[in-house]
Amino acid sequence: MGKVTGFMEYERLEEGYKPVPERVRHYKEFVIGLTESQSKVQAARCMDCGTPFCNSGCPVNNIIPDFNDLVYQGDWKNAITVLHSTNNFPEFTGRICPAPCEAACTLNVNDDAVGIKSIEHAIIDRAWAEGWVLPQPPRHKTGKTVAIVGSGPAGLAAAQQLARAGHSVTVFEKNDRIGGLLRYGIPDFKMEKSHIDRRVAQMEAEGVVFETGVLVGAMPEGTRVTNDAKKTVNAEDLKARFDAVLLTGGSEQSRDLPVPGRELDGVHFAMEFLPQQNKVNAGDKLKKQLRADGKHVIVIGGGDTGSDCVGTSNRHGAASVTQFEVMPQPPEEENKPLVWPYWPLKLRTSSSHEEGCTREFAISTKAFLGEKGKVTGLQTVHVEMKDGKLVEIPGTEKEYKADLVLLAMGFTNPVPTVLDAFGVDKDARGNAKATTDFAGGYTTNVPKVFAAGDMRRGQSLVVWAIREGRQAARAVDEFLMGYSDLPR
Repeated sequence: MGKVTGFMEYERLEEGYKPVPERVRHYKEFVIGLTESQSKVQAARCMDCGTPFCNSGCPVNNIIPDFNDLVYQGDWKNAITVLHSTNNFPEFTGRICPAPCEAACTLNVNDDAVGIKSIEHAIIDRAWAEGWVLPQPPRHKTGKTVAIVGSGPAGLAAAQQLARAGHSVTVFEKNDRIGGLLRYGIPDFKMEKSHIDRRVAQMEAEGVVFETGVLVGAMPEGTRVTNDAKKTVNAEDLKARFDAVLLTGGSEQSRDLPVPGRELDGVHFAMEFLPQQNKVNAGDKLKKQLRADGKHVIVIGGGDTGSDCVGTSNRHGAASVTQFEVMPQPPEEENKPLVWPYWPLKLRTSSSHEEGCTREFAISTKAFLGEKGKVTGLQTVHVEMKDGKLVEIPGTEKEYKADLVLLAMGFTNPVPTVLDAFGVDKDARGNAKATTDFAGGYTTNVPKVFAAGDMRRGQSLVVWAIREGRQAARAVDEFLMGYSDLPR
């Protein structure tokens, strides 16, 4: 550790934001990162706590005290080496990870946690600026081939690990650009897509081949997900061409709200709305972009996807934005002695909420109202928890005006066609049934077919996807070679 008394001398410093009137006029990132001197001070707050719970709180098990100490000492080059040893893409997690490591920080028991995420952000941005992030092509090729279906964080992490192990890796992506839900689910103002592009360039230099616009299997008619596929590939052909296949697609089946009026024009899934803006930002021309200009927007769902809809709607120039959450409003502060070191339930206000949004809790939508086939409002009722169930509160019915309703209630499972095409068994939630045991990890019931990320575990965080991609890469490597030196 850098300074024994640092946590007693220095207060936590949050990353800054550019002013709301300025940032809502564009789709660029607006976070003001820590300076070199600020990063050193924040790293000095890391305690000599004996058992660093932050390591286990982080899904990729980042070696956090070590890189904090290196930043404090001014050894940024070794800091990125330590960070990259467990995390292929810290520029992703340093921007969009909710930082469960900070919830687990020992200092968080009775003080403000160490600003681990902001330090990670500073390390990787410094590394790119200094030219320290370079391709690492393998010294020797194994002659083995691997197909990876899906180019989100799990697929990219697995591809990079396997390519560096010497395998010939081809990544298949159904959309027109690489990145999966990182590309078309995360708004640019949270993470600009240049971060994906330069990682793709690095991986291409390491030997990874990317094929876009390729759908493995067939998309069922009427499925409403982002899909730019220009050709399809038969699952059996893929198995015949490659020595191993790893399925890493995202959990894209949106949870629906089947209440009266669902068919009205103006009621859309969030994943019909968000990808379109990202495409426009990338220079694409869309004939009928779904926009919120001058509209009264209601976002149903209180999570990150809902928050992304709020931020995008504000940038469109919505007349008003209201976000519904069916659960009661959580406390503003968690009971730390009760929940530490686990992820706490507490009220979280995002930068998008701060840009303008009315938040309604414990509210349920009973029906969508409309005229001439278009949505004009919602009929709602407040609910409360009784005996473990949400029940309506009589006399709390209310109508809300709405010109655009965005359903952001999470995702139930991957689009089933890929799993069905390979004949992979599914669990009760519709995800690929695959173990994470050390022996035979991430294997499915189909020989030489593996599954990881959202495809296996369901909707989750980008940091969990990176973890699963890395672990699955080791499992595939061990399957191909009989052993593996890749980290697990």
